[in-house]
Amino acid sequence: MEQSLAELAEIVNGHIDGDGSVLISGLAKIEEAGPGDLTFIANTKYAKFAHSTKAAAILVDLNFPAIDKTLVRTADPYLSFLQLAEHFYQPKAAVPIGVHPTAIIDPTTTVGRDCAIGAYVVVGRNCRIGDKTVIYPGVVIGDEVEIGEQCLLYANAAIREKCRLGNRVILQMGAIIGSDGFGFAFSDNCYQKIPQMGIVVLEDDVEIGANTAVDRATMGETRICRGVKLDNLIQIAHNVRIEENTAMAAQTGISGSSKVGKFVRLGGQVGVAGHIEIGDGSTVGAQSGVTKSIPANSFFNGTPAREMKQQLRELASLSRLPDLLKRMRALEEAVARLEQELHSRDQHT
Repeated sequence: MEQSLAELAEIVNGHIDGDGSVLISGLAKIEEAGPGDLTFIANTKYAKFAHSTKAAAILVDLNFPAIDKTLVRTADPYLSFLQLAEHFYQPKAAVPIGVHPTAIIDPTTTVGRDCAIGAYVVVGRNCRIGDKTVIYPGVVIGDEVEIGEQCLLYANAAIREKCRLGNRVILQMGAIIGSDGFGFAFSDNCYQKIPQMGIVVLEDDVEIGANTAVDRATMGETRICRGVKLDNLIQIAHNVRIEENTAMAAQTGISGSSKVGKFVRLGGQVGVAGHIEIGDGSTVGAQSGVTKSIPANSFFNGTPAREMKQQLRELASLSRLPDLLKRMRALEEAVARLEQELHSRDQHT
């Protein structure tokens, strides 16, 4: 597909500096772009490539300096690039509308209009699947599950009984919704399993990454609120609540009954202890261990996690430790010599 730069600029409400009639056939990173490609600069460290890139045009912000290249100026070049990516690269449907003959759907289940259900999908009793939902091969859905409209369930995802998904929910391959929470009571020298009687609720526009597990509640709900994005290989324990528009990177784990606020960002491999709260708008750096509640709009880092400024002060102090030890040894040696001199004087008087 080729389109003029002027047509693409209109999609992102951009202003062109240069030739708007140039034809664009694709999108590419600035270092790899060739003739016919549109690229972007959203980070100033890539500005050095602006003169050397072979791209036909560059998306830049409103304050980018004029150069001898065709530019498209927008308020947010990164967001504009993503919008054009959606425009250019619309994946072909891998699952045709309808139900594959190998799928097993209980007759008590209701399937909405224009759904696409792939090979070897299994759907239990009394489920509801909303209009235009796409279910890839190998997905397993338990009894009494509710799935909203325009959801996308990739291969080998699983949803256990009674869990509820809102509209436009995406489950990547291998995502598990509603597995048992880790609940055991130690008695008679062994662990007795505690029944996990609750459910999982995923609200509208939630995306769950590949091989991420969201455990059902012991009682009540584990709830992932609207717009939350979870990366791959994340563990969400029983009775956790994650408020809207929060994002978590891979290998993060949230322990049972913790609450994560709105617009929170957790880096990769963050561990959160149970029964604590992370306030709205907070950020936790990668590989941090959160052992106590965090106030809103904070930036915590490290293990145990503490405010970023405090951690930086501690790291700065640690870097001075070898010099401090050297000075301490010198002081100890000076004190020892002084004591020896005083002792010698006392013996001669």
